[in-house]
Amino acid sequence: MPAPLIASAPPSRSIASVLAYAALIVCVAMGIRHTFGLFLTPMSMAQQWPREVFSFAMALQNLMWGISQPFAGLLADRYGARRMLWAGSVLYAFGLLGMAYAASGTGLAASAGLMIGIAQSGTTYSVVFSALGRLVPDARRSWAMGIVAAAGSFGQFLMIPAASGLIGGLGWYGTLLIFAASALLILPLGSALTKGLAANAAGGGQTATAALRESLRDGSFVLLICGYFVCGFQVIFIGVHLPTYLLDKGMDASVGTTALALVGLFNVFGTYAVGHLGMRRPKRYLLALIYLGRSAVISVFLALPLSPISVYLFSAAMGLLWLSTVPPTNAIIAQIFGVRFLGMLSGLAFFSHQVGSFLGVWLGGKLFDSTGSYDIVWAICIVLGIVAGVCNLPIDERQRSHRPASATA
Repeated sequence: MPAPLIASAPPSRSIASVLAYAALIVCVAMGIRHTFGLFLTPMSMAQQWPREVFSFAMALQNLMWGISQPFAGLLADRYGARRMLWAGSVLYAFGLLGMAYAASGTGLAASAGLMIGIAQSGTTYSVVFSALGRLVPDARRSWAMGIVAAAGSFGQFLMIPAASGLIGGLGWYGTLLIFAASALLILPLGSALTKGLAANAAGGGQTATAALRESLRDGSFVLLICGYFVCGFQVIFIGVHLPTYLLDKGMDASVGTTALALVGLFNVFGTYAVGHLGMRRPKRYLLALIYLGRSAVISVFLALPLSPISVYLFSAAMGLLWLSTVPPTNAIIAQIFGVRFLGMLSGLAFFSHQVGSFLGVWLGGKLFDSTGSYDIVWAICIVLGIVAGVCNLPIDERQRSHRPASATA
């Protein structure tokens, strides 16, 4: 067997440069991803697909992203984040090309679902955070993760209006080709982020299997990933189905586009603020407030008369709560278990998030086709938010080695 790679000390890098490259990677990867809801109507109409076909492909994408994420995170921990970022960038581009040329539901599921889902596992949070965890001091980790997560939302804010304009001018096919080329930008950005950073977790000490068993026996980790499941359900249902929901209510397409852009813009502020607060306040309480706040915002939105103003207020409020779960969730994992297997354990939590995403986006289409309404799924979002808020309250954020044995059983 080849000699295992041994971790080396993190290279001397300015935090500003590290955050800039990490933020740009997430901005590109997440920015493209957040535009997919805009393709539902034009692609379904052009291909004469029922709404469930596109919904299933997006659901499969989120599920594959979740399934592959722990493995991508482990490979990034063991062999370095650079290789995963390169592989994810190339696969992302091929998946977008396949989506452009898909002529059947099977082709769409294979490209937009399987390929892009796996590609996202190599280009987004867990792999980037695997590098970031070693390049940023412990005391500033929550803040740094907040900045990078906010960059994903800024990408959404930039890319959604750009995608809408491109679809209007070039059509969905031409827009997908441009996005395929854009995904390749992650190649040089990944090289810049990981310059001088060696592999991390293949040497002596705890094995990946032992770390996995330890995390799954930890009650706080289990509660954390249960809450993350709800995050995925809510966010992806709204992100994919909100534009079409508004069209069904007789609103102009520009309202849905503006709504998603506002979600991205306000989440820049919300995610940064939560990451900053995570350095000073218990992160479990921040998470509980986020989930309970989402349920309250959705309830008010559904109770008010629908208008462009109510949609924009809803989008701004949801934006403040959108990806703000990412910094405290990943910071708690690093705080409890350390950064040695942060990529893998962050990926495992994200798998739960993506199971929720799969159900949220697929049930949105399935229940609409069955009932002609999104009402049931909105109600599920409200109930799940309350459950997630309650689940996060008893989480113990202390390092596992600093707790009584009974608390980690």
